[in-house]
Amino acid sequence: MSLIKKTFLYFLLISFTIIMMFPIIYAFMISFMQGGEVLQGKLIPENFTLQNYESAFSKVPLLHYLWNSFFVSIVVMIGQLIVSSLAAFAFVFIPFKGRDILFFIFISTMMIPWEATMVPNFLTVQKLGWINNYMSLTIPFFALAFGTFLLRQQFKTIPNELFEASQVAGISRFRFFLHIILPVSKTSLITLGIYSFLTTWNMYLWPLLVTNNEKVRTVQIGLKQMQAQELSSEWGVIMAAVIVVILPTLILLFLGQKHLQKGLTEGAIK
Repeated sequence: MSLIKKTFLYFLLISFTIIMMFPIIYAFMISFMQGGEVLQGKLIPENFTLQNYESAFSKVPLLHYLWNSFFVSIVVMIGQLIVSSLAAFAFVFIPFKGRDILFFIFISTMMIPWEATMVPNFLTVQKLGWINNYMSLTIPFFALAFGTFLLRQQFKTIPNELFEASQVAGISRFRFFLHIILPVSKTSLITLGIYSFLTTWNMYLWPLLVTNNEKVRTVQIGLKQMQAQELSSEWGVIMAAVIVVILPTLILLFLGQKHLQKGLTEGAIK
């Protein structure tokens, strides 16, 4: 590649990066501005102050909302990893009648919009008495068709002869799953964990339906509550809360970017 083409390529990459990151950078700058500076359309605050961050934590129980989101996201992530890995193992290594048909029916649920299942799920949760409960925010999301599909593609790269040899050696299926399958599928498991955490962390509509008090509400509801209150004109405070909320997701994406890219393509080529 010539120097001109290489320079032009880097110019395009840097330009698109700036365009994509500008909303986040601008929100970060607004979080240090006073109300007047925001209305004046300034890009950089005259004086950097943490007053907006202090107000964000004092106006609403933002720290409690953050804990709720973190707890719910971790529980859902662990639940999806356990359920999806066990289901994928069954679909690959345990032969039973109608296995492929059942798998395709299971995967076909990915084509059903979440909005179509929201009302039945809400009625089920309501009858179980899980309103304003962590169980309504976690258990309905343990079974994930995408996660099962992703791990099944990874498990299929493991030779079936290895599983048969373990059976001859007297190794139980669960021990084979725990000590052989999971270690060699670490990248796909990390990928699914990151995807699960980010999806749950950014969830808004379902927590809004199944919670109506501050005890178990997540941080996305807290942001909307902050905007709906008297703070609607205090964009500095709102953007400070937004930066606090998106910071964990940015850190997770930065740390797990390579695993995420590799895991999504690992099972594509056998």
